[in-house]
Amino acid sequence: MQTLTLYLPDSLDLDAKEATMLLATRLYEQGKVTLGQAAEMAGYSKRTFMELLGNYGVSVFNLTEEELLNDVQNAARYHC
Repeated sequence: MQTLTLYLPDSLDLDAKEATMLLATRLYEQGKVTLGQAAEMAGYSKRTFMELLGNYGVSVFNLTEEELLNDVQNAARYHC
């Protein structure tokens, strides 16, 4: 894993943990990293990271509308 040094304005009043979480959630939301990678970046277990995503307005289910509709159609097709 790479190390990145960021210089943030003092006016942001962010600690390193919060800045890392913001970056990890955004990268996950954009599909650039997996849930596991984002959790590792942020220093949390997958479960804890998933629970925290809602605090950042990010859904655990990172699917497009089309992907979600396909999943629903597939589920309906195989439902007994």
